[in-house]
Amino acid sequence: MREDEVLQDRILELLDRDPSLTPADILVMTPEIETYAPFIEAVFSLPRDDRRRIPFSVADRGMRRQSVLVDTFLRLMDLEGSRMGATEVAAFLETEALRRRFDLEADDLALIHRWIRDAGIRWGVDAESRRREGLPGFSENTWLSGVDRLLLGVALPARGEELFMGICPHEGVAEGEAETLGSFLAFLEKLFAFAKSLEETRDLSGWASHLGAALDGFFLPEGDEEEDVQTLRRALTDVALRQEQAGFAEPVGAGIVKAHLEEALQEAGVAFGFLTGGITFCAMLPMRSIPFRVVCLIGLDDGAYPRQTAVPGFDLMREHPRPGDRSRRLDDRYLFLEALLSAREKLCISYTGQSIQDNSPRPPSVLVSELLDTIDQGFAIRDVKDIRDAIVVKHRLQAFSPEYFRGGRLYSYSAENAAGAAASVAGPGPRRPFIASPLPEPPPAWRTVDVHVLARFFANPARTLLTRRLGIRLDEAGALLADVEPMSIEGLERYELGERLATRCIEGLDAKELMPAARALGSLPPGTPGECWFHELCAGADAFATRVRPHLQGEPLGAVDLDRTLGPFRLTGRLQLGLTAGLVHYRFAKVRSKDLLRAWIQHLSLSAGAGERYPGRCVVLGKDRGYVLGPVGDGERLLMELLETYWRGLTMPLPFFPETARVYVANLLGGKTDEEALKAAGRVWESDRGYAEGQDPYFRFCFGGGKGDLGDGFRELAGAVLRPLLESVEEVR
Repeated sequence: MREDEVLQDRILELLDRDPSLTPADILVMTPEIETYAPFIEAVFSLPRDDRRRIPFSVADRGMRRQSVLVDTFLRLMDLEGSRMGATEVAAFLETEALRRRFDLEADDLALIHRWIRDAGIRWGVDAESRRREGLPGFSENTWLSGVDRLLLGVALPARGEELFMGICPHEGVAEGEAETLGSFLAFLEKLFAFAKSLEETRDLSGWASHLGAALDGFFLPEGDEEEDVQTLRRALTDVALRQEQAGFAEPVGAGIVKAHLEEALQEAGVAFGFLTGGITFCAMLPMRSIPFRVVCLIGLDDGAYPRQTAVPGFDLMREHPRPGDRSRRLDDRYLFLEALLSAREKLCISYTGQSIQDNSPRPPSVLVSELLDTIDQGFAIRDVKDIRDAIVVKHRLQAFSPEYFRGGRLYSYSAENAAGAAASVAGPGPRRPFIASPLPEPPPAWRTVDVHVLARFFANPARTLLTRRLGIRLDEAGALLADVEPMSIEGLERYELGERLATRCIEGLDAKELMPAARALGSLPPGTPGECWFHELCAGADAFATRVRPHLQGEPLGAVDLDRTLGPFRLTGRLQLGLTAGLVHYRFAKVRSKDLLRAWIQHLSLSAGAGERYPGRCVVLGKDRGYVLGPVGDGERLLMELLETYWRGLTMPLPFFPETARVYVANLLGGKTDEEALKAAGRVWESDRGYAEGQDPYFRFCFGGGKGDLGDGFRELAGAVLRPLLESVEEVR
């Protein structure tokens, strides 16, 4: 990348100094064009209105690198013997021509990825395909198992623990998404059938016909893609012609045909992009070194040129070489000489001179070293002791180094890098807030607040502001697809399964009866390890249920519909009154601040809106410990303060971070100084182990991630919101 950035600045300087020089007069050669091509395009592909834009073309690339369609077709042929991993299969849908054939849109990809993840699909078409791999034939986490769940989820409502013929319906397919699911399943059916067909043997003519039909079945080309399809058809026609010319009609495997196609398509793309009127980037090949006013050679690192050739062990010519035998090393030396002779006015050579790991010096190609030695021996520059100091330029690793903008030997035409260099010299300035001034207040209708919405707000005020007011969602990008069946059960899957087990235990039912459903969901590791994990969760759920049951004695008091006017606000929502002993919240997980805040807000709301019907006592139970909230005398005032904080949070990001704030206030109530409490809170905010609240994407977006965010605003909000709660709560075992 840095070689290409430096090359761009060098070419811009040459064009700037010599108005008669045009981009067509410049040739850039490299030993590894396939390696450099993506970086060349990244650096030189600039917008039309950019003053640094220079027309260019990249030659000598194979069709597979130039065409997404051709690459996808060859990847389809790689499916012979494939494990059919979720990532591998889903990657085919990135090709637009393939999506067009199956009536899928780019927007459908996120939905399909979610289906694959939620259905537990990892690898393998079905249980039989896993047996062929020499593994136990279990169907969990296979494509067939996932597809059955998706289809059954459309036909039947998901009922949690209930199975239909051993299949657990998937509840993630909405009513309007059935057509997309149908198109996706049509793609899977054709893909798996084609992969199965690759295991057969055919004669060359048979393969040409079969692959031609697959080309039509998988792709619907448009525009420039038509030319790529025609190139593939010519290559397939040549395969059939070879059978006729050679008189060879024996059946062969798909791998032989694929190897021939790759070689043919590599040759088909060689000449494209040479001498198109702009700068020509090409490989160092014979017949490329024609006269140019400027010749640039990049990538001449030690070991990269002359190129090394892997000689097969059965090469007898290597044992007894004779004059005239081809030598790749001598050919490359001759090509280097041709390139030197082709430069009519300017010659630029670049190589990586320092290691990116430890900055240690790295030598150039031996040919460059020999050229420097020859120049050193045969030439001199007046007033310059070492000619190498005059012709060798050592560049900086970063394009925004201030050295490029001080008027010396190093220079750059990049305005963006100039701004970056100026910023690095000026040093870090005050961090600009995401929202410098408050947003306009929401419409008056927003003053009618549902009690559940209020609780979600205090769990993460920044998320509420970004999602509800600005429509910014930072956590919707799905996780990466997994290609390996689960070896353990962790994270959200462990929590959800534990919740179901705990609920079943609390109801007095046998949690172990959920084993078939857990297997069908694909969330358990296969075989005995999965059983061990499940029984461990069952034991924990049973112990948790034993702690919870004593608090669930008595008759349910029903529900109450809140509708309470508090100043300019109207608090609404439907809440359960709990039992005669009080309101009980329980969760088979560690009690977090958001759990206490949700219970606190419901407790205050019921105290203010349900009158004597509410017992005035709320219990919050978790795996680790429990808490009791007793009667509150000034609940309406506390609710008003929370609602006013909520209203402020709809116009400005509020520095309220529940877990961090809880630690801060708890330390203050425990007699710690403000400095000590803030230090303890900072450890939660920036923890290197486990949960770190400062890593929440919404908090980072609005406030960054440093301790500087825990300032006066944080102290004020933490005390106002959590001090009354923590002063009223009592811990129970």
